[in-house]
Amino acid sequence: MKRLLIATAVIEFGGGLALAALPSVSVRFLFGSPLETPAGLTMGRVTGAALVTLGVACWLALRDEHSQATSGLVSAMLFFNIAIVTVLATAHFGLDLRGVGLWPGAGLHSAMTVWCVMCLRKPCSMSR
Repeated sequence: MKRLLIATAVIEFGGGLALAALPSVSVRFLFGSPLETPAGLTMGRVTGAALVTLGVACWLALRDEHSQATSGLVSAMLFFNIAIVTVLATAHFGLDLRGVGLWPGAGLHSAMTVWCVMCLRKPCSMSR
């Protein structure tokens, strides 16, 4: 589970910093369309702060990787990754958004979904 937590911490912290610092650029990369309104920019920064928070939580969980709380965190990240894949697929198929990072992002979160499932089963074969 340790490698999953490290990977998740790095991915979410990095993505969160990008969204918090450059929300319009980050959204353009993902969806091919920039954020242009003050409300949109603010929401991008709020989302960035939330992703940084997820990254910090995963990093801090490294100290106690075999606890029920850490398993709960990985379960929450499983739901998060499923939700992100669903949102990105809906953005493409339902809203016709086509940023260069959309499918790589969906693929990354799909892989993270599988990794979460594997780590919630005993033993976590990808963390060894």
